[in-house]
Amino acid sequence: MRTIWKGALTFGLVNVPVKVYSATEDHDVPLHQVHEKDGGRIRYQRTCEVCGETVAYADIDRAYVDDEQTVVLTKEDLAALPAEKSREIDVVEFVPSEQVDLLTLDKPYYLEPDSKSPKAYVLLRKTLEQTDRTAIVRFTLRQKTRLAALRVRGDVLVLQTLLWSDEVREADFPVLQEEVTISDKELELSASLVESYSADFDPDAFVDEYQKELRTLIDAKIEAGDTFDVAETFTESDAAGTGGEVIDLMEALRASVARSKEQRAKNVG
Repeated sequence: MRTIWKGALTFGLVNVPVKVYSATEDHDVPLHQVHEKDGGRIRYQRTCEVCGETVAYADIDRAYVDDEQTVVLTKEDLAALPAEKSREIDVVEFVPSEQVDLLTLDKPYYLEPDSKSPKAYVLLRKTLEQTDRTAIVRFTLRQKTRLAALRVRGDVLVLQTLLWSDEVREADFPVLQEEVTISDKELELSASLVESYSADFDPDAFVDEYQKELRTLIDAKIEAGDTFDVAETFTESDAAGTGGEVIDLMEALRASVARSKEQRAKNVG
């Protein structure tokens, strides 16, 4: 796996250097469009709807449409925004794991300890396991501030980005507000059906049949010689600091707990 980001998990005065890796990958067979007659690659050009010119990627800016007005945002405008450049994954709070709505979970990442000793990493992992808590964290990736859940998967800490609250739609279906009568017998039969299908979930038992058959079809065409030469159908026009190690982990923990209690006392006062 390739590292996509390096930084440090921080909570209180505890600093856990980590490397970040994407935890998932796309298994779909890559396909592109070609001319049916000769297999030539189909390419799309970026064309301006005002002047009709083909525009180079370097000359493209972004824009926002507000009613009937187009607001152009140049590269300089976007660069001037106060984007975070921190290399820290900052723990905001620890919450009961059941309070994290599965609907809000987005892209997952693996965290690997990036220090001579993984003690702080293992300590945090074991603490999350024993307390059944999930850490809610903030960090910056590709100039965007992200909210994420830090949880445990086996022996690894997993960072899973969260959708912001206003990105989750409310389900408003009037039909579900109607009174529905379910008899005890219907509920009993339904529960019996569920029991007949009950099993321990094994993700390896399921495969993507479409991709499997697509791969078989491609192999069959290759074996039959039903192909074009790539050189004849394609042209050549296709156009990372790590946080420092905590020297005395126990001392950092004690100081963090003391500071947290002091802050709580001030808030109460």
